[in-house]
Parts: sequence; C-alpha cells; structure tokens
Amino acid sequence: MAVTSVTSSDGRSLDITIDGRFDFNAHQAFRAAYEKVSPVPPQITVDLSSTTYLDSSALGMLLLLRDHCGGDSSNIQLTGCNQDIKKILTISNFEQLFKIA
Repeated sequence: MAVTSVTSSDGRSLDITIDGRFDFNAHQAFRAAYEKVSPVPPQITVDLSSTTYLDSSALGMLLLLRDHCGGDSSNIQLTGCNQDIKKILTISNFEQLFKIA
C-alpha cells in the first residue's frame, strides 16, 4: 500500500493516489496526504486506478476527507474505480457524496 499526493502549482487542486490495498493500514498516510495541505484546495481527486482492495475503514477515511474539505460544499472526485470498488461505492451510496468517474 502506498499513498501519494501532489498539489498543483497554483494550489487549486490536490491529487491523492492509492496504490494497493485501501484499508486501515493506510489511515495515517491517507490523512497526511490532505491534512498537510493548507488552505484546502477547491478540487480534490482520489485516484483509485491502482487500488486493489477497499474496505469499510477506507469508506470512513473518504468520509473524513469529505468533512475536512467542507462536507456538502466539498468537490471531491473518485477516479479509476474498477468494477469491484465501484460496486462497493454504489452499495454505500457514495455517488451521492462524491463524483465517481
């Protein structure tokens, strides 16, 4: 599992990439990926194209990210979801909380 993040040069976007399993073991690295960025960029993208597994703790971490970024006013996109991950997100009604591409 690896979590990487890149902030755009103008500070308007943050891209977070999850490589491997997205579970409780990623908690500290995932939080560090967005908490170190101030102010919160208006656009956040979480790239899940290299994510092989996602569990309920990962769903909780995504909700914490959403709260940190302003809740209902946040602009977070989840990209690169494979069929299994997309199914989990759909069952959890995350398409109502995040943009899923």
